[in-house]
Amino acid sequence: MIMPFIQILGYNVFDPLEVTPELIADIGTKKGEKVDYAILKDGQPIMLFECKKAGGDLNINNASQLFRYFHVTAARFGVLTNGLVYRFFTDLEQPNKMDEKPFFEFNILDFKERDVEELKKFAKASFDLDTILTTANDLKYTRAIQNRLAEWMTNPPEEFVRLISYELLGNKRFTPVVKDQFTLITKRAFEQLLGERINERLKGAMTPEKTLVIEQSAPIIPSENTSEPQVVTTEDEAEGFHLVRAILREFISPKRIVMRDAQSYCAILLDDNNRKPICRLRFNNPQNLRLGIFNEKKEELLQPLESIDDIFNFADQLKATISSYETAAKE
Repeated sequence: MIMPFIQILGYNVFDPLEVTPELIADIGTKKGEKVDYAILKDGQPIMLFECKKAGGDLNINNASQLFRYFHVTAARFGVLTNGLVYRFFTDLEQPNKMDEKPFFEFNILDFKERDVEELKKFAKASFDLDTILTTANDLKYTRAIQNRLAEWMTNPPEEFVRLISYELLGNKRFTPVVKDQFTLITKRAFEQLLGERINERLKGAMTPEKTLVIEQSAPIIPSENTSEPQVVTTEDEAEGFHLVRAILREFISPKRIVMRDAQSYCAILLDDNNRKPICRLRFNNPQNLRLGIFNEKKEELLQPLESIDDIFNFADQLKATISSYETAAKE
């Protein structure tokens, strides 16, 4: 199962210069220690695979070899797998020392669309060390929080129930009876909220898609070429615009964030002012989504996006841009 998985990522398993089985990784006085599989780029290992028996336990205590190999090779990613589940590790916490917890896990029998998008980053055609490391930290903690919230939905812990009920109880004491009551209420509230969100998504999916046409704010000058293409705002651009609004709504009123579309990009402005660009959505090519963010000199820096949701990865930069405009306005 491991070789087909590596092959799906685009690597030639029959080329020992690209995929090397039993790569020798000498460790201290131990000579001849071997990595099960190593994926190479320019002669250097970029990913190490330690393989366990099919369906075997992937407890971190069974990954001692991978820890040692990671320390003595140039690879930045270690993969612990039993052929069905693939756990990806790196050195986010301490340089050159593999973390004890994976930042990404892929189960070939149980995966979501977002898991596939993350896995694509490790494919030969799109592998970029800096891009993966940039998102790995957020991904690691995002997954951890998602797992914790999923646990709380089915079995809310006392500390969480106490926190939720604190402002609602007023002067009432958090007695065992109150605890049991609010535990059930919290669980029911989670279930209802989740159900409502699912219904909203289903309603949205059943609503016919509409293409938004944004009128140009400047006067339209008649053109001799009547076949000149019209500026059309796509659904992707509209979704990106709403994501930016969602990111910044805690800092400024969403009404101040305005979208102005053009042929080559979709501009998102503060107060509909060209001198206050927040970002640019360069989504004309769906296979090459890019986000243009601005530095202190208002120079545009293009950032590749695997999906529209990746805009959240640049929340800090977008907030910093807004902050700079607001600070300048007060001076």
